Amino acid sequence: MQHSDKQMQSFCLSRPETCCGFNTLDGYGTLMANAHPLLVHDYFAIRGGGERLALVLAESLNATMMFGYRDETSYDEGMYPAGQINLDLPRVLRRPVVRVGALALRFSLARRQAARFDTRIFAGVTAPFAAPSKRLEGTNIYYCHTPPRFLYDQRSDFQPKAVTAGSIVRGAALTFYQREYLRAVERMDVIIANSNTVRDRVAHYLGRDSIVVYPPCDTNRFRWLGQDDYYLSTARLSRLKRVDKIVDAFLKMPEKKLVVASGGDELEALRARAAGASNIHFTGWVGEEQLRELVGRSIASIYVPVEEDFGMSPVESMSAGKPVIGVREGGLRETILHGTTGTLLAPDFTADDIAAAVTKLTSAKARDMRQKCEQRASLFSNERFIDGMNAIVGHKR
Repeated sequence: MQHSDKQMQSFCLSRPETCCGFNTLDGYGTLMANAHPLLVHDYFAIRGGGERLALVLAESLNATMMFGYRDETSYDEGMYPAGQINLDLPRVLRRPVVRVGALALRFSLARRQAARFDTRIFAGVTAPFAAPSKRLEGTNIYYCHTPPRFLYDQRSDFQPKAVTAGSIVRGAALTFYQREYLRAVERMDVIIANSNTVRDRVAHYLGRDSIVVYPPCDTNRFRWLGQDDYYLSTARLSRLKRVDKIVDAFLKMPEKKLVVASGGDELEALRARAAGASNIHFTGWVGEEQLRELVGRSIASIYVPVEEDFGMSPVESMSAGKPVIGVREGGLRETILHGTTGTLLAPDFTADDIAAAVTKLTSAKARDMRQKCEQRASLFSNERFIDGMNAIVGHKR
């Protein structure tokens, strides 16, 4: 007998003790409490929230980890589990223009390896291609950060406007990828969404129900360390993160300091944009300890991406007792409490709106928000994430 997604969701939430590996779930394989699961993650190229989630989950489940490749710019080697399968995608195929397709093919070729595990968890937009057929024994679980934005709600941003031979080929490639991605999703027994925002996208674009388990924040790592005289941006420097608007806001406020602690495709362009502004400092990507210091000593953080799936940076900021200037879109509506743990700008905000919010969020007001910020962040702790995943995946800590 095959269970529907809604039946499985109700089952896991109402009877987590059964979902922890002591019973056989018809149509979902046998969840073995002592079996080592497999965690398949796209790749490690930056120190982002998705990468951290994969590492936390692999450690908590004592899982073998499979991933497309690992760059030296991501987390230190000591943070990876001993059991790992690095598919080591060749560097020439890691370039953005070919990476997604190359990884999808490489993971497709790894299905036989994945089928050796009773419980298989897939996190990312290419990792699901490694999911074996549902006809085989075992359980396929998809932790969905979001249905691929380049296929769905942001497809127009990735599709060339002019009709050329290249754009036609690119459009055909996206259509083919979308078809194969949907086939991979069909092979999933359970889908987990990282926010209610993503749960809605999964229902709308994939026609599936899902269970929300928020990503983990290491609330013991990010702590209040005092208060210096700067505001902080940690968003990756790409167009959809809208860090350019933050820079423009501080160009209007030479008396206010901004630290941009991240890297990305737009780093040099943003440096040029802020040329001559002594109040704006770019660090590039920083190590774990420096990031902890920067967050813990800031006045507040600013994070205003387009329809963010969840957004780990605001939670890390609140964990350190620092309020967040965000935007009333996507997952930030689920994490930031407007007026209590920060400020939510309108979706059509301008640089002037950011400047006004910064001016209003003084050092004193930010300090007053500290306790509420820390309380809010505790709802997104590692422990809550692990408990939620254990209830579904079928493993006890």
